[in-house]
Amino acid sequence: MVREKTDGRYRRKGSPERVPGREVLCRRMSSRFRELAYHRTPLGELTLRRRVDPGTGEEIHEVKLGDEFLMSSLFTVAEVELARLALAGLPGASLDVAVGGLGLGYTAQTVLEDPRVSSLVVVDALGEVIDWHRQGLVPGGEALAADPRCRLVHGDLFAMLRSGRGFDPELPGRTFDAIVVDIDHSPRHLLHPDNADFYAPEGVRRLAELLRPDGIFALWSNDPPETEYADTLATAFTDVRAEVVRFPNRLQGTDSTNTVYLARRP
Repeated sequence: MVREKTDGRYRRKGSPERVPGREVLCRRMSSRFRELAYHRTPLGELTLRRRVDPGTGEEIHEVKLGDEFLMSSLFTVAEVELARLALAGLPGASLDVAVGGLGLGYTAQTVLEDPRVSSLVVVDALGEVIDWHRQGLVPGGEALAADPRCRLVHGDLFAMLRSGRGFDPELPGRTFDAIVVDIDHSPRHLLHPDNADFYAPEGVRRLAELLRPDGIFALWSNDPPETEYADTLATAFTDVRAEVVRFPNRLQGTDSTNTVYLARRP
């Protein structure tokens, strides 16, 4: 996933339809661009839009939060690798997995492609994003939401960890074979300052307690590997490493990189 900040503010025309608890804007913009959903959220204005690449004819789904591009279906290599690398480190079958951050669903979909996975809990702080999947507004969303192994949970992953109750509201304190997180831009560049304790020693310790022995924690980052964060992970985990994922960036005509941190609970 590539996340960029733009100086141009996206402007809406007309008034959004008011729905209890949120505002939604969905209208045809042109044959090549459509805004599928618009919401005012506690984190800012959230927009889902679909456009057609004029060169390839490919449909591209994009998510913006305020002026920031959070994610695009044009860049999914690192999201897929995040799940693949996490599961590759796990032996055995009947795996229980938690994913923090639903987004466009590529990480969760990749988890479910592994036949060893028996259950998946996906936590997202924005109920609107969960609705996009249930309503089929994003590719593969309906299938993901309908998979009997998968449960989509509306919640703040960071607050849930702080509470000591864990990531499954139906089973407080439940442990997992893998916990996979893709929410903040990186351990240093956060969507909200309150998330900082997740990356500190105490947050890392709490996280390790929700993993079974030999379980894997995997984290996506838009920044290059950071020795300081790897050292923090090593206070509660073993086999800590940072994998650099390289992928073609068609917008820039060059390669881009993301980082996947991996760590194992002793």
